[in-house]
Amino acid sequence: MGRAIAARALTGGHSVCLVHPDADRGRAAAAELEQRFPDGETGSATAAQAADMTVLALPYDATLEVAGSARGALSGQVVVDICNPVDFATMDSRVTPADTSAAEQIQQIVGTDAKVVKAFNTTFAGLLTTGEGHGFPLDVLIAGDDSAAKAKVTELISSGAMRPLDVGPLRRARELEALGFLHISVQQPLELNWQSAIKILP
Repeated sequence: MGRAIAARALTGGHSVCLVHPDADRGRAAAAELEQRFPDGETGSATAAQAADMTVLALPYDATLEVAGSARGALSGQVVVDICNPVDFATMDSRVTPADTSAAEQIQQIVGTDAKVVKAFNTTFAGLLTTGEGHGFPLDVLIAGDDSAAKAKVTELISSGAMRPLDVGPLRRARELEALGFLHISVQQPLELNWQSAIKILP
């Protein structure tokens, strides 16, 4: 997902810094993106500290861990949470309490100096790579409490040739995560092969 979102950001003319716990895999991902987007800019973890937006493209548990360990570095940034807190052992439920969401938990961890926006959790990497699915631009549903932060994420999505849809405050991440869980859970029974998209038509 991180590589796919980076591809959309580079499509929109943004600079991208890739940070990966495996340095070799991180360099390989950066090299692949540089080959695809020779006019784009990619940077390292050091450069990422000066970014105005961080996308946490990680599983739920790792997202919480990184949010805590990087709290200081994330201060002043827009923090985009894309995770779906699903019990992948059973594929039968989410692991967050009903009265909260992963995004809200992350906001509590990073504090008020960072602004969390939920986005991209209802999309899959395969279609994100191109920004469209079945002839339509991808819909990216976003939720957040800070209007300026949501405006930055909206611009990122639009510049990547996708359609941003603001569904409301950060607490709407509860519904987005439920929708993301449903989208994941129907892949096998409907034989969708991770090539499906959630589209809202007027």
